[in-house]
This record gives sequence, C-alpha cells and structure tokens, in this order.
Amino acid sequence: MKLNFKIFTIFIVLLLTSCAEYQIKNHNKKAEKKYYSSLGFTLIYNDALFEQKVIKKKMNNNKIQVMHSTLKINTPVKIINPQNSKFIKTKISKKGEFPNIFNSVISNKIAKFLELDRSEPYVEIHEIKKNKTFVAKESNTFEEERRIADSAPVDEIQVDDLSKNNDEHEKNDEIENNYILVISEFYYFETAVNLKNELIKQTNFDRFFIKEINDNEYRLSAGPFKNFISLKSTYISLNNLGFEDLTVNKE
Repeated sequence: MKLNFKIFTIFIVLLLTSCAEYQIKNHNKKAEKKYYSSLGFTLIYNDALFEQKVIKKKMNNNKIQVMHSTLKINTPVKIINPQNSKFIKTKISKKGEFPNIFNSVISNKIAKFLELDRSEPYVEIHEIKKNKTFVAKESNTFEEERRIADSAPVDEIQVDDLSKNNDEHEKNDEIENNYILVISEFYYFETAVNLKNELIKQTNFDRFFIKEINDNEYRLSAGPFKNFISLKSTYISLNNLGFEDLTVNKE
C-alpha cells in the first residue's frame, strides 16, 4: 500500500501539533538519558534466515547472542519472558537489520532458557545501566541459578527465574493472549480521532481505539489481536504508512 504525499503530510502535521505544547511545557526539564525498552516479538535465529537474507549477519545458536538494530554492541540488556517470568541479563553481541515487526533477534540458546512459545515468542527487552546492577546478585541467587551463571563469564550473562509455583504456570497457560498494538500518544483528543479515522480509511481495518491516559494524554492503539499471525498484517500495514515505533502490549 502506498501512502500518497498529501496523507503523509497530514500525519506529520497531526503528530507535530500533538507534541508541540507538551514539548514547550517540558523544555526546561533537565535532559536525561532515555534507556531503551520494548515489548514485542523476538525473532529466534536459524541459518535459513541468513541464507534467505531476512537478516544480514550470522549468529551462533549454541551461544548467548542477541542482535539489535539500534543498540550498540556490548550494551547490557535484560530479556524477559512475561509468560513465566524467566529472564536473562546479557549484552548485545551484534548490530544488524531485521524485519521491524521484531524487537530483537536471539539465539536458540536464549529461547530455550526462557522457554519461549516459538509460535508467539513475546518478550520484554530493556536496556540496563552499566553499573553495579549488572553484577550478579549473589545474596538473592538460588543454587541452580548460580550454577548456570557460573558456566559463563560474569560480564557476559546473568540469568534468573522469578516463577513462583506450578499452579501459577497452569493458570497462565489457560489465559488467552490479547495483544494491543500501540501506535502513538497525543496531547489533543481531536488529533487522535483524526488520525484514527484516516488510518481506518488507509488500512481497511476498523479496530482502532483511543484510551485516555490523563487529562492531556490520549493513546491511539489497534486491536486486540488473539495471536501473532492476526497482528502481523496490521503491523506491516502501519509500518508501510510510516509508523516505525510501534509497541506491542500484552493484556
């Protein structure tokens, strides 16, 4: 789907208008580093992805490796499986391009440890500060976790498991997944409504909705979607319209 120049211009004007007053209101605040954070689907590496040129760099599935499109190599990150609360702390090992619908590419070793659902590999990925918080928490680490952590260099990986008991896992397995695609946030409700109506016309998809966050913040989203496949086409359509910073929230 091609976006004609006039509609693209309308999108830009709407976005700039909605952000202008907010930026003026906050321009005196001290600038702080924004640490990367994303909820969405990861791509589990296999050699076919490289051979088919879906990604341009090879990875080693037998090692703890993470590829990202914007974070620099050696940036410390925490990757979480929200389904079972397992997480791993490691560093970005490669920087490269991959389809925008994914927030990262991970090796099979990470996917196995996190016990990801390979049909819907939904993860949280957060950049973490390069300080003492990246050092293994010895006093809170269980023996099994310490054994795994000790098998790799301390500055390369930290792993943990916050799952509580089997009963909770059984309850989580019974919960249906609902994914929400967050498009953007606006200062003015009317701006969000205008963009919502325009997107309905452009995508032939009508499940867009606006949520009031507070008196001066309105969030435009799409969904809910029951699975990754149903979300994929809408994500690609919006991406083709120029929306690149889309977030996938899981309800």
